Amino acid sequence: MSVTTPPVLTIRGRVIDAAITLTTEQGWAQVTMARLAEQVGVSRQTVYNEIGSKPRLAEAMILHELERFLGLVTLAFDAHPTDLVAAIRDASRAVLEASEDNPLLHAIVSATHGADTELLPLLTTHAGTLLSTAKAVVVERVAPYAVDLTPARLEAAIDAVVRVVLSHVMQPSSAPGRTADDIAWIAARVLRP
Repeated sequence: MSVTTPPVLTIRGRVIDAAITLTTEQGWAQVTMARLAEQVGVSRQTVYNEIGSKPRLAEAMILHELERFLGLVTLAFDAHPTDLVAAIRDASRAVLEASEDNPLLHAIVSATHGADTELLPLLTTHAGTLLSTAKAVVVERVAPYAVDLTPARLEAAIDAVVRVVLSHVMQPSSAPGRTADDIAWIAARVLRP
């Protein structure tokens, strides 16, 4: 019987994890480079060298969580190598289900005042990096499927699906399974003209 050991986190990874924990437990306003340095056991200068400014830390936290969600997308596409609509359905459902229990997402969305609301634009009005990263992964995953759309139309379809899923992550309107079915229905109409 082999025992797997968890991966060793880099200082950057440890700082991001500590920032996520502080944000979810005490709020973004309580996150300082000094507190992170103390939590991780490094100097404040090391935290600045690894992360940069607090806004860069916020972006790093969001992208760290996005990686988790995109891992679910990858698994869904791997499970449906010949059925793009099923892959979209399962990927959407997995992301929506994971978002229900994501502490950082809940901390960001439920923030109501002051510095705690500083993270919200990274998921809404200033979500450029988030969207471009997510779309790049989906574009790569869709490439092997036979889709009878011009590249521009396919890019528009992927953009729409990613934005709809993100919208439902931020403000769910139904159970994840039902929303995923609706997204898949729309995708089927667009992808199978």
